[in-house]
Amino acid sequence: MIAVYRNVLLVALAVVLGGCGMFGKKDPERDPMELTDIDERLKVSKLWSTSTGSGLGKSAPGLMPFHIDGEIWTADHKGRLTVIDAASGDRLRRFDLEMDLSAGPTVVGQRVLLGTMNGQILVLDRNTGAIDWRAQLSSEILAPPLQRDGVIVVRCIDGRVFGLNADTGLREWVYDRSVPLLTLRGNSAPVIRGGQVFVGHDDGALTALSLADGQLLWEQRVGTPEGRTQLDRLADIDGHMEIVGLDIYAISEHDRMASVALDSGRLLWVKEVGSNSGLTVARTQMVLADSEDRIWMLDRRSGSTGWSNEQLLRRGLSRPVLQGGFVAVADKEGYVHWLDADTGEFVARERASKDAPAGAPLVVGNVLFVLDVDGKLSAWRVGASS
Repeated sequence: MIAVYRNVLLVALAVVLGGCGMFGKKDPERDPMELTDIDERLKVSKLWSTSTGSGLGKSAPGLMPFHIDGEIWTADHKGRLTVIDAASGDRLRRFDLEMDLSAGPTVVGQRVLLGTMNGQILVLDRNTGAIDWRAQLSSEILAPPLQRDGVIVVRCIDGRVFGLNADTGLREWVYDRSVPLLTLRGNSAPVIRGGQVFVGHDDGALTALSLADGQLLWEQRVGTPEGRTQLDRLADIDGHMEIVGLDIYAISEHDRMASVALDSGRLLWVKEVGSNSGLTVARTQMVLADSEDRIWMLDRRSGSTGWSNEQLLRRGLSRPVLQGGFVAVADKEGYVHWLDADTGEFVARERASKDAPAGAPLVVGNVLFVLDVDGKLSAWRVGASS
């Protein structure tokens, strides 16, 4: 029965992820939208590009670039950890771990946190690359590990969330939640604030756990696993979540996003739109690409729509990010598009790669960093509009 559902999932992905870049046979209603000429009013300059290793491979959606102290840290699926100077693109250091990495890196002080495909959490010395300690957990790790207040939080693909002692790796607590029979491959990263760990689950629930002991504080339904078929009931919260002020914002793959009060789990507002890449928030603006790759700009306080743009439908978009007064988003063919955050109009386009992005672009000031699935990292400076 498990094998049957795995086959169903493969077929399902070819259908439901058409908006996530599954470019297939010619079909006017399923083909990616063709690009048209735009009025390029924003100056974008390529600063540099470099190879960081072998990229994501086939099963490493949690390997994302991390910026700290003027350095970009990347990891590839073969176990190579590379440190790039953010200003010049020069390689500063490389460590070869010879492991199947699947999540991270996360740099905290003098430590580097990584997850592996066989369920290990690794803690490395930032300067030498030596492994301080490792711990075997229950299953593959697809979300970057986090550290706060002496606790490392690790999410595994089997639904378990672990709290480990940051100094020793010993287990402090574990929260175990069952996973639906049919889910999308991937996990959203937990978010930590004020002694609480917020986790989006594959059944569409958002939970708040105590960072100290893993106790469940509250649970709120965001996605709704309803429908006639297993496909209809997909409700995974696999995308990026954000906290602003006293609220957390989360979105499910299939049908719904919500603003939730941090202290109580009370629903503040709900909008009927789904995404598997998540959302980005800056001040009062919230931007996302839905399951058909329609880009939405919302007011985070109410969920009301400022604008939507349908000109990149089915182009396999990354999660859009906010950069000053602009929205930047990468597509499956390696193009990066910039839109005016107020109007949704295109203002610039550059091709960063011939390969798909590894995930959302990384914004550091007025520079945008784009990592592709093959390990190419490029930097783009955004200037003033003309």
